[in-house]
Amino acid sequence: MKRQQGFTLIELIVVIVILGILAATALPKFVDLSSDARKASLSGVEGSMRAAANLAHAAALAAGSSVVTIEGTAYTMTNGYPDANDINTLTGVTGGNYDTTTTAGTIQDTGAGTPASCQIVYTNAVVGGTPTITKTDTGC
Repeated sequence: MKRQQGFTLIELIVVIVILGILAATALPKFVDLSSDARKASLSGVEGSMRAAANLAHAAALAAGSSVVTIEGTAYTMTNGYPDANDINTLTGVTGGNYDTTTTAGTIQDTGAGTPASCQIVYTNAVVGGTPTITKTDTGC
C-alpha cells in the first residue's frame, strides 16, 4: 500500500493562523518608523548646524574679522559665531521636508504632524559663549 505525502487542510490552516498572529504582533513595531526616521534626520540637521557654526567660527578666528566669506557668500558673525539670520543659509539644509521659517535660525520639518514641534532653533552666541542649538522632536 502506497502512503500519500503532503499537508492536510487542518495543518495548513493552523500555519496560516500562526503566521497571522505573528504578523499582527510585529506590525505595530514597523508602523511608527516614519517618526523615528524624522527624529534621526532632525538629529542630522542639528549636527550639520553645529558643524557649520564651528566652521564659520574657525574661519572668523583665522581671518580676525566679524564678516567671513565661505564659498563666495559673506556671513556676519555675532560674538564670533554666525548670526541667526545667516545660519540657515550656511547650513544649507533647505528643500524636501525642511524649510526655514520667518524666525531667524529656525529650521522645521514641514512633513511632520506638528512642524513647530519638529524643529531646530539656533540662538546667537553671547559674549564669550557659544550659540545655543535646541532640537525639539516631540511632534516628529
